[in-house]
Amino acid sequence: MERKKILVTGGAGYIGSHVVNLLGSAPENYEIVVLDNLSTGRRESVLYGELVEEHLENLSAVEKIFAQEKFDAVIHFAGSIVVPESVTDPAKYYANNTENSLHLLKLCIQYKVKNFIFSSTAAVYGMGDGESPCTEDDHTLPINPYGRSKLMTEWMLEDFAKAYDFNYVALRYFNVAGANIDGKVGQCTPNATHLIKIASQCATGVREKMSLFGTDYPTADGTCIRDYIHVDDLAQAHLDGLSYLLKGGESQILNCGYGHGASVREVIAAVKEVSGVDIVVEETERRLGDAVQLISKADKIQSVLGWKPKYDDLKLIVKTALDWEEKLKNSP
Repeated sequence: MERKKILVTGGAGYIGSHVVNLLGSAPENYEIVVLDNLSTGRRESVLYGELVEEHLENLSAVEKIFAQEKFDAVIHFAGSIVVPESVTDPAKYYANNTENSLHLLKLCIQYKVKNFIFSSTAAVYGMGDGESPCTEDDHTLPINPYGRSKLMTEWMLEDFAKAYDFNYVALRYFNVAGANIDGKVGQCTPNATHLIKIASQCATGVREKMSLFGTDYPTADGTCIRDYIHVDDLAQAHLDGLSYLLKGGESQILNCGYGHGASVREVIAAVKEVSGVDIVVEETERRLGDAVQLISKADKIQSVLGWKPKYDDLKLIVKTALDWEEKLKNSP
């Protein structure tokens, strides 16, 4: 059987590198091309396939790659992801996340690439209602340019699927955390804003302290609640989505989470317990735009894609994050 050729944009980054790792070891023997400008990704994180260092906005160069390679599918991660930065520099987010996605989609149509997997986000739900899990049918009300830039790409995908011979799976990620279960890849961004990474950096001595933003939320312990998903489970969802599309599956928008949450205090307690380190936590005021609770209703992804998470365990997620921080700390 002919090998399927897959383009992974942003495949040197945190989530992209985990997907490339799974693709490279998959029994389907995929042929992988990774396109990354290495602005936040690392060359060393690309464990399989061919890495092409290029910017998506360099249209002529990217078109040349499409003309040469004849891809069967695109998995699209490339983009900017820091919410506060999107508020202060929205032009960057609409250029990197929306405009570059449009260019990529136009190339897919031009070169007859019919299958597309998109890295979306729970930020499209905005604040949620503070109580109920988010379903794919909920109103989308993003409150920042990051969430809006991703939602605009979802709209483009929907319109392209109606107009052309084209199908997609858009995965709305909840809070991705941890590192590869075998320690091969992990989150390398030095100034990452993810809670579990920050707490793990405190536990491993990379940071002196961390902030807890808001202790007066209407939750059991006064802190925000989020749905944390292990990055390897999220990566597997992309492979399941790819298999689904290559078998002729119809377009889907799917939540990607575990369907239950942990509070900020619970996460910090888990890091302290697993690491054995009493990290320094400074309690401070709420951050603007932090939702009380964002939890997925994730039944649809399991029924449509057959996705079966394997690492739904907060302490396991924390342990892989801690192990990865130790590895980074001790690497040359």
